[in-house]
Amino acid sequence: MLHKKRLIRLIAIAAALVVAACFVFRDRIAGWAFNQTGEEDFFAQVRGIAQLGLNITHPSLELQPYAAVDYTGLNPYGINTFLNSEVEPEKRERQMQLIAEAGFRWIREEFPWEDIEIHGRGDFVDRRNDPEGIDAWAKYDQIVDLSEKYDIEIIARLSNPPAWSRAAGDEIGAFAPPDDFHDFADYATAVATRYKGRIRYYQVWNEPNIYPEWGEQIVNPEAYTDLLCQTYDALKAVDPEIVVISGALAPTSALDGRDFNDYIFLQRMYDAGAADCFDILAMQGYGLWSGPTDRRMRPITVNYGRNQFIRDIMVRNGDAHKPIWISEMNWNVVPEEVADARYGRVTLDQQARYAPMAYQRAQEEWPWVGVINLWYFKRADYEWLDGQRPEAYFQVVDPDFNLMPIYDSMKDYIHLPPVMYPGNHWADHWAVTYDRGWSPWLHGLDRARVASKRAGPLAFTFEGTSLSIALGAHETPDYGLVISVDGGPKQTITGCCEETVWRGRSGLHTAIIEPIGEVVITHFIVRDDPRVTPGALIGGSLLLTGAWYVSRRRALHEGTTSEPSEPDKEPIS
Repeated sequence: MLHKKRLIRLIAIAAALVVAACFVFRDRIAGWAFNQTGEEDFFAQVRGIAQLGLNITHPSLELQPYAAVDYTGLNPYGINTFLNSEVEPEKRERQMQLIAEAGFRWIREEFPWEDIEIHGRGDFVDRRNDPEGIDAWAKYDQIVDLSEKYDIEIIARLSNPPAWSRAAGDEIGAFAPPDDFHDFADYATAVATRYKGRIRYYQVWNEPNIYPEWGEQIVNPEAYTDLLCQTYDALKAVDPEIVVISGALAPTSALDGRDFNDYIFLQRMYDAGAADCFDILAMQGYGLWSGPTDRRMRPITVNYGRNQFIRDIMVRNGDAHKPIWISEMNWNVVPEEVADARYGRVTLDQQARYAPMAYQRAQEEWPWVGVINLWYFKRADYEWLDGQRPEAYFQVVDPDFNLMPIYDSMKDYIHLPPVMYPGNHWADHWAVTYDRGWSPWLHGLDRARVASKRAGPLAFTFEGTSLSIALGAHETPDYGLVISVDGGPKQTITGCCEETVWRGRSGLHTAIIEPIGEVVITHFIVRDDPRVTPGALIGGSLLLTGAWYVSRRRALHEGTTSEPSEPDKEPIS
């Protein structure tokens, strides 16, 4: 009885200590919970922590984080635009000025088929408002000119067929595919030919797995794959350097035909031969109802980490070398008076905080993710806002050019120095600064770098516990590198292949590398290996101490309560 009272007293004291610690460290605990669940409300955090445990019930994902992935070492900051909707050329330029000032280096801009080849096959004159007609290419020419003026790369989205491309016109939906996919390929050829050498990245369609992007009909992954493959061949015929991006898959768990689960849709694309028909796989990256730090891996729930399920499907289909680009990402500032919040609801402050965090998480944790395009910069008019359409409130700038807080938060974030995070990165990674005398190595798909005899050093900042460098083999003798990390001792490596050049504590480190001879660098491999932290040591020590104490008390208790055995009795003679 005495021991039971003592145990109850100890439990009460431990509970009181836990409650007191939670109160004292409540801000830190809330921050930790947000970093696990993406939730800011206390009860939502409690629920989210409980749901995190369900992650172990799912099969492990095949992500191959140290595979060499194409098109991921680029500046990742992109944004969606509606420049083609702006009537006044001056407003298009004002948009591009603001986008460039914020630091974005990509725009995802639609080149709608219905706005280019308007009245019939091969007809590029716009007579909708002027019987004499105007050049349908004119505004798109200006958009391309502006992109070059402000050093911004275009991702040209090819979609929206004209009514004449379907026998039923718009009766089966204004977004429905054409009757003859060859017509779509011809339109893509016309765009790519006109802007050859000026636009390199083309996206074929948008959200082919949901309504209404495939029209008033059942979505069809096999038909979309056929469209994609015909367009891929047409674009590569214009210029083999063109990079083809698949239509962005929309996240959905639906299986009703009009909307079709993105995982199953993608697998059926692979089964239909899509692997040979795109260079980059695109998907949407909306967080909806939780922040960018949500680590709950629930296949039927949409959150920012969903790309990991898509990556798993790609790896299992032999596409570990291909990247994921996120076509649309943001959080929606829907006012409380707007009932339709299907895309989530956050405050202006939360939106301004979440967007930079989303880019940061992708760079730190997902080396297979390349460019991420914020949705969206601005609309030309107030039609969406006046109609209280739920998608209207993702805006970064309103139609009158008033800036939302997210504009400034992204501008501040983008202008931070670039960092190379864990992953297997090509030598052209955007965080690397090369001095004079370095050039693309043609044998490395222009992503490797070769030094001339008088080349200067290169430098970059990385975060991790080790750095390896892979050198390309070639005939020129006596080549190598001299490496120094954080001003430490110099190390020399020669010959081909991969070699670890530095190991140390996790954190930010600066590498300065000097070339020896005509050396070729193909990859930088940064790792952040698991390590024992002070917190883990303290926690483990407490657990071991607690286990020892409990076992010791149990042994003492058993020793005091057991009956003494009687000594052996000597027989009486």
